[in-house]
Amino acid sequence: MQTLNLGLVPAHYSRLLGGDTNCLSYPDGDRTWAQLESRANQIARLLTKYRVTQNSFVTVALPNSILFHEVCFAIWKLGATPHVVSYRLPSGELNAILQTLQPALLVGSSLEGVVSCQVLDIGSVQSDYSDAPLQPKLAKHWKAMSSGGSTGRPKIIVDAQPSELDVSDTYSVFDIPSKSCVLNPGPLYHNAPFAFAHHALFRGNRVVGMERFDAETALALIEQHAVTWVMMVPTMMHRIWRLPDDVRNNYDLSSLKIVGHVASPMPIWLKEKWVEWLGPGRVYELYGGTEGTGATWMSGHEWLEHKGSVGKLINGSRARILDENGEECAPGVVGEVYLMPQDGPGTSYHYVGAEPRVTANGWDSLGDMGWMDEDGYLYLADRRTDLIISGGANIYPAEVEASLAEHSGVDTAVVIGLPDEDLGQVVHAIIQKDPEWKEDLDESVLAAFLESRLVRYKTPRTYEFVDFSLRDDAGKVRRSQLRAERTK
Repeated sequence: MQTLNLGLVPAHYSRLLGGDTNCLSYPDGDRTWAQLESRANQIARLLTKYRVTQNSFVTVALPNSILFHEVCFAIWKLGATPHVVSYRLPSGELNAILQTLQPALLVGSSLEGVVSCQVLDIGSVQSDYSDAPLQPKLAKHWKAMSSGGSTGRPKIIVDAQPSELDVSDTYSVFDIPSKSCVLNPGPLYHNAPFAFAHHALFRGNRVVGMERFDAETALALIEQHAVTWVMMVPTMMHRIWRLPDDVRNNYDLSSLKIVGHVASPMPIWLKEKWVEWLGPGRVYELYGGTEGTGATWMSGHEWLEHKGSVGKLINGSRARILDENGEECAPGVVGEVYLMPQDGPGTSYHYVGAEPRVTANGWDSLGDMGWMDEDGYLYLADRRTDLIISGGANIYPAEVEASLAEHSGVDTAVVIGLPDEDLGQVVHAIIQKDPEWKEDLDESVLAAFLESRLVRYKTPRTYEFVDFSLRDDAGKVRRSQLRAERTK
């Protein structure tokens, strides 16, 4: 095992690969390893003026950029922990998070309305601090991420791992390469893009970042930079697939070895298209939470034998499916998914501002429903809080959404349950139309489209058509928020 303090990563690869080797490419420019090291040292010295010390939390609210990475490496050099939030948060939500965590400092740009926390407007600071090497300290926690959770109240997920990593060639997180090129198409304030972009840097890769996802731009960047590894969410893959065939097939993707997907359910039909397009050996699926209690990682070859599965648990983590009485479910029976990390209960994370949902002996739930097959492969149904019970029947929104998404006129579909005196709940579909779709798209069109795809009780009783985005930059929807807005 070769462990490396995260604060030493830029200097390590500057020596190993050469200081003039490029490590970051973003719309706002490029950085070499030597430049990243220099700038991180300067910013680290600046942060000490704001009383950032070892094991401090430093909240980072910046868009995807080179500066984002420079700030994070500066934080690690001081043995502090970056706590990442969206730079778009309204002041009320941001202040609620800050009051929950009470970080030493908030680093952002053009932030307004912040109370009870000192603020560094890094966008306006011209650092003239020394860039001489610093001896990095070790942070107890390498990252902390924010989540609204199912309750809507802020919670902070603090990773239990310290700010050092095994960088030996025999170790790799989800087959991230070393000394190659990785594309990050997602927002760095979400866990998966943050973790994978930085793990790529920790392994000496060049990271090509996007300020905001665009389907054709992503393909162009893969070709231009000979990208070998990329992690997407199904929404991104859906938008790439919706490109005209002559556009999608116009780019050379031969450098790609792995396209992974994470964060939300992948419709079977869309996965089949990608496996046919790129081949089963290049399309992988990841399931896991920011909490790090367990994860799966499955190739397209396995998926073809277990269609719809998210794979088997890896790295010593385990899963159990429990019913509402806490009893183990038989294979094929839907229950709540509980996970256990390799090192036992409470070893992968802790919450600030919330309590975990755990069993008496420490099995931890992220709120997902699912089942296991006879071979130990995990299948997801939906989140426990999103389950719709209509006339006594269980309806999983993801299944209905996947069927709606097959229609070429649908950009995004979100399915929720609305109260009904007779049935308890009825299925309600919120539809964002594809802006390129020129034909009619209304309730009758979609109802006819679903007749051959879904049993009648699963089809939406009501539809709502909206002209705003139903997903955030990471491709996630907040069904609980959409449901609450419609049941006031």
